[in-house]
Order: sequence, then C-alpha cells, then structure tokens
Amino acid sequence: MRTIRILPCLLFLAGAISAQNAQVDWNKPFPPHKVIGNVYFVGTAELGSFLIVTPEGDILINSDFESTVPVIRTSVEKLGYKMTDIKIILGSHAHGDHMEGDALMKELTGAQVMAMEQDVPALRKMMPGGKPHPIDRILHDGDEVKLGGTTLVAHLAAGHTKGCTTWTLKAQDNGKTYDVVILGSIGVNPGYILVGNKDYPQIADDYVRSFRVLRALHCDVFLGAHGSFYNLPEKYAKLQKGGPNPFIDPDGFKAHIDRQEKAFLAKLDEQKKAATN
Repeated sequence: MRTIRILPCLLFLAGAISAQNAQVDWNKPFPPHKVIGNVYFVGTAELGSFLIVTPEGDILINSDFESTVPVIRTSVEKLGYKMTDIKIILGSHAHGDHMEGDALMKELTGAQVMAMEQDVPALRKMMPGGKPHPIDRILHDGDEVKLGGTTLVAHLAAGHTKGCTTWTLKAQDNGKTYDVVILGSIGVNPGYILVGNKDYPQIADDYVRSFRVLRALHCDVFLGAHGSFYNLPEKYAKLQKGGPNPFIDPDGFKAHIDRQEKAFLAKLDEQKKAATN
C-alpha cells in the first residue's frame, strides 16, 4: 500500500499535524487553577501545561503550540504570577502541540529551555516562523532539574517519540507530601509503524520498556500532557465543589497505563500479522 511507504519520521508528526489542524479548539481557554502544593494548571481545554512555583522563580512544563503561548500567559497572570518569573521551560515530547512554543516563550521570559537528548533532532526541525528551536540544556534519563527547593526528575519513556519524557516531583500540601506524575504520552498515534520501522527500529521495544518504567513510578497525583489523559474537566468540576482533592488519583494513573498498553499490544499484534502475510 502507498501509505506504508511514507517515511516513519513523518508519521511521528501525525499527532502534531492533526493537533495543528484542530488547534483552534485545543487553544480554547480553560480556567487556570491550583492542582496541589506549588503545582498549577495553565494550559487549555486539551493541552496540559503546568506552572511549578518556587521562591527562586518558576518552571513551565509544555509551551504547546506557538499560538497557545498567549493563552498560557493569560492563565499565568490570572493566577497572580508573572511570565518573567519563569526561569526554566521543560517539555513532554517533540510534537508541535507540546513544544512548538519554546522559542516564543523563551523570548518572553528569558528562561532556559531543557529537553531530553533523544528528542533534540526532532526539536531542531521545529522552527515556527523560521525561528531556531532553543535548547540550553540537554537532559538524560534520570536527570534532575532543581529550582527553589523543588526537584523534578526526567524519566525517559520513549515510543510516542524517541525522547518522550514523564516528569515527577514531590509536592507539599496541608502538611503531607505527594508524588506528582506528569505523563508525557504512552499512546500509539494513527500511522505509527511498530514493525519494520526503518527510522525507529527499536520503537516497539521502547514502548515495552516505557510501560515498565511508568508502572514502577509511585503516583499520588496524576497529570498529563493532555487533559483528556487524566479527565481534567470532570476533576476540575469536582474541585470547585470542595471535598477531597480529585487530582489525587493513583488508580486513574494505573487505569490509563492499562488502557494504553492494551491498545499498544493490539496494534503491535495487528502489524506483526500483517508483516507475515
């Protein structure tokens, strides 16, 4: 079939391209809010962006599309914080709907942009308006990013992209410590080639490893690069009613991983059978 001949590297952008086509919807504002401790949501109705506030400046996870940056700015300011206090910009993975805005965000904040080593080649090609993609620090699996008493750990959970990163940190809230997990992505996008991928031969092995890595993480608070990963609208509605913090959801994290692994294994089996026919 003709579609099989499409370069795998282009297929990796499938999610970003479809996201770009739908960015008017995905840039729809969503109420910024405190998640827990010093962790705040500043993204859109579907794009998960998070502000980690510290006494020495703030950390932003996911700049999203370049067109999303003004939405993030509005959310940050609604919470009473300043864009110029952002000192570090991190990302979940090298798709446009999560890291395209890095250059503009750096222009507005002067912050350092950090990215996982395996995603650097893809990010270098991400140049909205011809602007070079800034990368001030290249990260590796297990690296720590520290600021103002907060430590984030970068966990390589490759497959969705070669450098897909899940971030973890500890948040203090009401005298308790919570393990926060901000999932990059472990999904298999339409068009992904899991068998015989010349551009990414180890993609299936990486997925298998990543499911193992994610299951080993201790999670109290489940967040993600898309609000749909962790049922953001429903949980935010519950948050407004008071009571227990709905974002404390270890079972939801496990259930999401289970669903994604089941989908991955089904797609892998389908492609293996197709390859032998």
